[in-house]
Amino acid sequence: MEGPSVVATRDGRVGIIRLCEPQSMNALSGTIKAGLDEHVPGLLKDPEIRCLVITGEGKAFCAGGDIRTMRSREALSVRERVRQGHVWTRMLLEHEKPVISAVNGAAAGAGLSLMLMADMVIASDKAIFRAGFPALGAVPDLGLAYTLPRAVGFLKAKELLLTNRQVGPEEAERIGLVNRVVPADKLMDEVMDLARQIADGPWSLGLTKTLMRRAYDDTLESFLEGEADAQALAFSSNDFAEGVEAFLGKRKAAFNGR
Repeated sequence: MEGPSVVATRDGRVGIIRLCEPQSMNALSGTIKAGLDEHVPGLLKDPEIRCLVITGEGKAFCAGGDIRTMRSREALSVRERVRQGHVWTRMLLEHEKPVISAVNGAAAGAGLSLMLMADMVIASDKAIFRAGFPALGAVPDLGLAYTLPRAVGFLKAKELLLTNRQVGPEEAERIGLVNRVVPADKLMDEVMDLARQIADGPWSLGLTKTLMRRAYDDTLESFLEGEADAQALAFSSNDFAEGVEAFLGKRKAAFNGR
C-alpha cells in the first residue's frame, strides 16, 4: 500500500513538510496539492510551531507541475487550478513564521516556485534549478515571476525565465538563488540546526519577516510607520523583557515566542 503523498512531522518547535512521491520526482500531482492544502495551514496555524521546513523525498525537491494533468486547455479551468495553488502560496509568503526550503535535488518549474516561497533556501550539492515553464509554452506561475527577481535581481531573473537554462548549485549560491550549498548527506542536519535556531528565537522574528515583505512595495513613509508599529509591539512582548534581562544578567535568553 502506498503511503501519503505529503507527510507532516514535528521536531520540537519545527514543523517539517515532506513531498513523498519520488517516483514522479515529487511533481505537483493532485494528491501532493491536497497534502499541501492540508498541512501548510495546519502547521502555520499551530502555536507550538515556530519555523517550517519544506523538502522532498528521493532525488528531487519538486520537478514542477504534473504534466500528465495538463492536457486540458480550457482557460477557466486552468485559471481555477492556478488559483487553488495560490492559497498556500500566499500563506507561505505572507505568514509571519519563517520558512526554510531544504532542496535535496531538482527544483524546476512550479517546484522552483515552491522553493522560493521560503524565507531561506539551503541546497544540496546535488541540486539543480530550472524555470521549466518555457519548455511547455507556459508562463511562470505560483508567484515565480514575483519571487525570482526579488532573489536574484530583474536582469538575472529575466535570463533564467526566458532561456530556461539549468543552474547548478555553485551558480545558484553565487547569484543568490539559494543561501548556501551543503553536502547532500548533511542537508537535513544543516537545515534542522538552522530551523531550531530560528524556532528558539524571539517573537520579533515574525515581525521582522512581515516588515521586510513590505519593503519592496511601501513608500518610505509608510514603511517607517510600519517599522515604528512593529517595534512598539516587539517592546511590549515577553520575549523583549526576557532579552533585556538576559543581556543585563550576562546569560543566554530563553525566549518563549510571546
